[in-house]
Amino acid sequence: MTLPSNTLSQWQRELAGGRTSSRDLTEQALDAAMHSSEGAPAFLALHADTARASADAIDGLRAAGVPLPPLAGIPISIKDLFDEAGQTTRGGSRVRQDAARAASDSVVVQRLRAAGAVIIGRTNLTEFAYSGLGLNPHYGTPRNPWDRATGRIPGGSSSGAAISVTDGMAAAAIGTDTGGSVRIPSALCGLTGFKPTANRVPMDGVLPLSPTLDSIGPLARSVACCALLDAVLSASQLAISSPTPLADRRIALPKTLVFEGIDATVSAAFEAACSVLSAAGARLIDIDVPEFAELGHINRMGGFIAAEAWAWHADALASREADYDPRVAVRIRRGQAISAADYIALLAERRRWIASVQKRLVDANCDTFLMPTVPVVAPTIASLQENDALYGSTNLLMLRNPTLINFLDGCALSLPCHRPGEAPVGITLASRHGQDAQLLSLGAAVEAALAWQD
Repeated sequence: MTLPSNTLSQWQRELAGGRTSSRDLTEQALDAAMHSSEGAPAFLALHADTARASADAIDGLRAAGVPLPPLAGIPISIKDLFDEAGQTTRGGSRVRQDAARAASDSVVVQRLRAAGAVIIGRTNLTEFAYSGLGLNPHYGTPRNPWDRATGRIPGGSSSGAAISVTDGMAAAAIGTDTGGSVRIPSALCGLTGFKPTANRVPMDGVLPLSPTLDSIGPLARSVACCALLDAVLSASQLAISSPTPLADRRIALPKTLVFEGIDATVSAAFEAACSVLSAAGARLIDIDVPEFAELGHINRMGGFIAAEAWAWHADALASREADYDPRVAVRIRRGQAISAADYIALLAERRRWIASVQKRLVDANCDTFLMPTVPVVAPTIASLQENDALYGSTNLLMLRNPTLINFLDGCALSLPCHRPGEAPVGITLASRHGQDAQLLSLGAAVEAALAWQD
């Protein structure tokens, strides 16, 4: 038994109409997590007792006619980076197995509870969120639903988050995104993922990877689902009143870097999606963005992630490096060589880079980029486990396009654009800092235009 693939608005209507109950939804989600092949690697902790109690309480309030908040009674999973009172926040690592339990909820958890969400459990991830692939040697790696027999990666770092939704263990999931960790698993697993502007959702009570780049966003089944969850997480009004018309809407198609290494499946799906959008009246404007090609050199020492991860992990690495995933530890250690002068120079370089990229958009009379979320379909778990060099190169390839928008301090939405039965492919819409509401409205229009995929 699993949760059907309903959107959040569909679940709201089912609950309001008495056609299901929060307890029923919770039991379906728990049953899927407890008895499916991917439940154990997807979840590091299930909150069966507290989830049932929350569901029963909401059902009681509903029966009494009490007005309820927007997520009332809907099972939601959270990544194992968010503090919950009484729970240990492990970050997918053995290093924190014996850490003190959180004394209070993170702001994200507080807002989910206030919105009535039933928190079903804590999802697995790449250790400390430091990879775009989703492999975890400590707690296992959930397999991508597209080709479970072969065993393909779910994408990361929010690996368990994605699988919790695809496999009906949660109606939606909350993840973090420092270089694509919401959008990559969404793209590889056929979901919709939203990375908001970094300061939109508070990071209080969240294990950091890179405070400069970290952001918090949802993985769900539609743009409207992401918009609803974003409104809850950011304590703001719902972003979508109506989809933005596509007719004559100018959208920038960057020709620099983002198509390098693209495979035939992603290329075909992306080109088909572009044709649909053009037919709907959107004007896709080819532009060169040479700054995109500069980012690898700018981050050649490891960038903000290595520097800030090293500052956070230095003491633990000195005493417990054997407990780390070696592929994570080696990347954290790159930050040891970054001096204060290097870091200050990186801050200045980022300001220059952002201004230059934004000018490209302005000069093209556009405010949004369109690109493949990642350039290849999900590779196999075994191939990456067995080969450090392939792991490293594939990780960089997966992160390449998404991390452009984190460095831009922008917002981005990954939407599925593949046909049924084909390998999942994501298409990304991305915009500048603070343009979250406008991006979600445009995303709703793009989603509607791509309804041919269903």
